[in-house]
Amino acid sequence: MSIASSIFKPTNRKRVIFFILFDSLISVGTVALAYLLRFNFEIPLEFFRGMSLMILFLIPLKVFLFFKFRIYFVAWRYFGLLEYKKIVVAHILAYFLFSIIFLVFNNFFSPFPRSVIFIDLFLSLFFIGFLRISRRIYLESSLNSEYLPTLIVGANDKSTDVIKSALRGEIPYLPVALLSNKKNLIGTYFSNLKVYSEESFEDVIKEYEVNSIVITSSLEQKELDRVFTKARELGISDIKITQMFKEDKPSFKDISIEDLLARKPKDLDNITIANFIAGKTVLITGAGGSIGSELSRQVVAFGARQIILLDHSEFNLYQITEELKDANIVSVMISVQNREALDKLFMQYLPDVVIHAAAYKHVPLCEENIDSAIENNVFGTKNVIDLSVKYEVEKFVLVSTDKAVRPTNVMGTTKRICELYAHAIPSNKTEIVAVRFGNVLGSSGSVIPKFKSQIEKGEDLTVTHPEITRYFMMIPEACQLVLQAASIAKGGELFILDMGEPIKIVDLAKKMIELSGRDDIKIKFTGLRAGEKLYEELLIDDADLKTEYDSILVSRNPPVDYKKLLAQLEDLKIRNRLEVLKEIVPEFNHKV
Repeated sequence: MSIASSIFKPTNRKRVIFFILFDSLISVGTVALAYLLRFNFEIPLEFFRGMSLMILFLIPLKVFLFFKFRIYFVAWRYFGLLEYKKIVVAHILAYFLFSIIFLVFNNFFSPFPRSVIFIDLFLSLFFIGFLRISRRIYLESSLNSEYLPTLIVGANDKSTDVIKSALRGEIPYLPVALLSNKKNLIGTYFSNLKVYSEESFEDVIKEYEVNSIVITSSLEQKELDRVFTKARELGISDIKITQMFKEDKPSFKDISIEDLLARKPKDLDNITIANFIAGKTVLITGAGGSIGSELSRQVVAFGARQIILLDHSEFNLYQITEELKDANIVSVMISVQNREALDKLFMQYLPDVVIHAAAYKHVPLCEENIDSAIENNVFGTKNVIDLSVKYEVEKFVLVSTDKAVRPTNVMGTTKRICELYAHAIPSNKTEIVAVRFGNVLGSSGSVIPKFKSQIEKGEDLTVTHPEITRYFMMIPEACQLVLQAASIAKGGELFILDMGEPIKIVDLAKKMIELSGRDDIKIKFTGLRAGEKLYEELLIDDADLKTEYDSILVSRNPPVDYKKLLAQLEDLKIRNRLEVLKEIVPEFNHKV
């Protein structure tokens, strides 16, 4: 580093020295100017002594109060309204103290024109304030050529912070206008930028030659998709969403497929969930999986006394253990098929709540490994339910799937059997509840991570059928609704989460290609896989009832003969397994 660059490199000490020097010089100048204005630019000689004394007393007062208000510690480029308010207050105090000194030692200052105190106050506020704001003016005037003309979608506090950050040169954007759907804001100004109606979207982009869009509003899924699609049609590919602000600096993220597809329920009830979880020992099976790991995070967040994380995958269990290592957790690496080990676990920790998320869920793999799917999904679940009843767990929660409805594959059929067993078993003191939902965005092995991987490799996206559809929900919201449904359960219910409208997978693929900005990737149809449905269903019939939450329905479960089901499960161990699956779940229509 050269000597010159070292000298001019800004530091806190240099900043303080610089401003003390220039504040003192300005103060000398404003006192002199105040006297000149007071005496019409002809100061009598006898008043020079009073002017010198004013400079001698007033400058130390200003510097002292500027230090007390920490004005000298504000970086020049970040000077704003709050800092100017501090300067005003410091000035008023300084001139007030000086006035007291003058009144007490009036003879010492005589002759002294009192009016110069007020004239100098306003002059000093103007010139010292102008010194502070001058760098902001310079930076803002230089933004036009350096940064991208940007439209802000939203008129709120976040928008103001984004504008301020842009004016300070912290982000590569130059806001030129704002859009809002609030009628009372349209036509008003935010930091000198006009607010337009959402209907003016296209006109504003053309008028200001917008290159980028920053979204500060919490837009609904459909509205966000509309903004994204329209912006892309107008040739804008740089579209960002504001995230959390750190030290008043905004961070941005690209729009993801999860943002465009996620249905966020509006009736999440954190208080109800907290009352259900807080202070309890909670056992979570499959704790390292996509659903199990999020349930584990949320159970920690909602104040469980102790969390037992159970998973048979060493890697998955290690990951969630490392993430939650600061919580009161116990990590147990066993399979739910190991009844003896499970029994010891229940005996040792006596959990209050058991959330069963352990299952083999990938349809093609379950079709290729039918025995393993049945052993894990059916008999593993039976082990956990039986032991929950044996040890009088307060509440058992079975995480189920939409593939259990009129199943066409082994995985869905095993999950339907789990629902039937959970409903049939005499539960004594244990309240047993099942919660069924569709696909969650981004879970391991699901379509979105698969498409992302294919896009990164530059491969065509493989879709099994042009008409195939699926329900989607964000993992955190789905898990919160699972806990919420469990909190209102009385035992024996099959809850169904409202997943919104089903989405065509081919539309999902097109949108992900569009988000990637690549035009060299196509969609290739490969044909339905074994056991795969065109359309998933969440409801068995239309008789399902609403709960106090619109996002949670409860199904009318028909009675199940427990003894008969037990006999059928014994048959499942020794007879042709596909035949017995069909007997237990008559609606099972195996598609191979």
